[in-house]
Amino acid sequence: MRVLAFVLLLLTAPSLAAPASASPVSEVEEAAIRAVVQGQLDAFQRDDDQAAFGFASPMIQDLFRTAEGFMAMVREGYAPVYRPRVVAFQDIILYRGKPTQLVYLVGPDGRGVLAHYLMVRQADGTWRIDGCILQPLPEASA
Repeated sequence: MRVLAFVLLLLTAPSLAAPASASPVSEVEEAAIRAVVQGQLDAFQRDDDQAAFGFASPMIQDLFRTAEGFMAMVREGYAPVYRPRVVAFQDIILYRGKPTQLVYLVGPDGRGVLAHYLMVRQADGTWRIDGCILQPLPEASA
């Protein structure tokens, strides 16, 4: 239940940062961050639990303990991330002191969200996903 509360807290986080005019990371780092996020999205599409879990930071891995537990949480609470119809990478901003990749997603229900992928650099220089906050977007009216 604590894990679900943590996820719900992330999903309902108030006032997410607005995009900054300049990226907080270099172009090389931007490419590396996008590759990590895309790699996890690709792993979700293949239902490759181990690969998807491998893109998560040590903090997230400790929280969920197993790839199966992590994937159960994603399937239940992150449908737009697990099975997106549309993926469009946006800016990288600084949010809560972390480089954060913004990704526009359209979920299986046809609703758009803005995913905020909080990133953390590892000691070896690689990037991992340290959380994902989904911000619902207003529905367009015809």
